Amino acid sequence: MGETTYSIGEGPATRVSLSLPEGTAEAIRARVGKREFSAFIAEAVERELRGQVLDEYLADYESRKGPVSEPARQRARQVFDEVFAEEAEWPAAG
Repeated sequence: MGETTYSIGEGPATRVSLSLPEGTAEAIRARVGKREFSAFIAEAVERELRGQVLDEYLADYESRKGPVSEPARQRARQVFDEVFAEEAEWPAAG
């Protein structure tokens, strides 16, 4: 059997070691508590990764087709706003 590949936010949890500035760690604990610390970090990292994927996609698109027009940017912004309003979270990234 082949190795399973997971998308951002999928798969079983795996332990990793992470170092943060104390002030950052305290701010996270104050916001979400000790029990939700890992979930908060996971969600923040997933948002950052998805943002980077979108940035890479846009850069690739613009290198092939030129800059995205302002009307197209406004339509895209509207779509994202609608998705966030309906689902309150990102759809699965692949």
